[in-house]
Amino acid sequence: MSSRELIVLGSASQVPTRHRNHNAYFLRWDEEGILFDPGEGTQRQMTLAGLSATQVTRICVTHFHGDHALGLPGIIQRLSLDRAKHPVEVYYPASGQAFFERLRHATIFMDAATIIPRPISEDGVLAETKGFKLSAAKLEHAVDTYGFRLEEHARVQLHPGRLAEAGVSGPLTGELLRRGSVEVGGRTVRVEEVGESRAGQAFAFVMDTRPCAGATRLARGVDLLVCESTYLDTERKEAHDHFHMTALQAAELAREARARRLVLTHFSQRYEDTAPFVDEAKPLVADVVAARDLDRVEVPKRSRPT
Repeated sequence: MSSRELIVLGSASQVPTRHRNHNAYFLRWDEEGILFDPGEGTQRQMTLAGLSATQVTRICVTHFHGDHALGLPGIIQRLSLDRAKHPVEVYYPASGQAFFERLRHATIFMDAATIIPRPISEDGVLAETKGFKLSAAKLEHAVDTYGFRLEEHARVQLHPGRLAEAGVSGPLTGELLRRGSVEVGGRTVRVEEVGESRAGQAFAFVMDTRPCAGATRLARGVDLLVCESTYLDTERKEAHDHFHMTALQAAELAREARARRLVLTHFSQRYEDTAPFVDEAKPLVADVVAARDLDRVEVPKRSRPT
């Protein structure tokens, strides 16, 4: 069975606290394991979460502020130590190439892993597999910053009732999906008669930004939106001045984009309690989660046709 969930490895902004590690988020998406913004302490948090470095298949770095990237050397070195057999692609702003190189070779180690740099210089598709498309869009922060979107390819979903009416069952169902049509009882049944194309699940990661067009494009129609909410809305001016968002602004983004589930995170150290963040967002978005370290948040499933 497929498994799609977000594992929160850290939820602090800039400064870790006794209860919040620096940023880091692991998205389990079927056979892929995508690590977002590994801050300090990510290796240890992965251990506490029951994750191994070899489960990481891609790494996405929004920008090169320390709380989003200082865990990268440890992860890369751990991939070598654990002899990861697969290549790991690392996506990051192209303007930060010098910082990537320094982090990539921060200390002496036996460099055995295959690390493939993928610098980002413009909005667009970063990678495409048989199952999904990974893309990036520029955000509005004090330094070059990109958010990410993972989108499952659209697929045909068959309606059991229509299949039964058309007399299609058993091996003919698989043949219909492969070929697009089958012969049943002397007539041709086409896939569009008994099914429909449906958008796949989608996930967006919007971190360290003011509200902007790029954030809206990334979040549009996603099932799970992970969004920074560094401040409460009483500090909206401070949020703007520091290129961040409030919980209310994150909720406004989620509502405008019609995201199904909103995960608030990247909390300022001044806030011990995150319940007010949920309270602020709830009037706009029904399904809101305030991230806690080591939380597991499922990517909401989509209903199947009947």
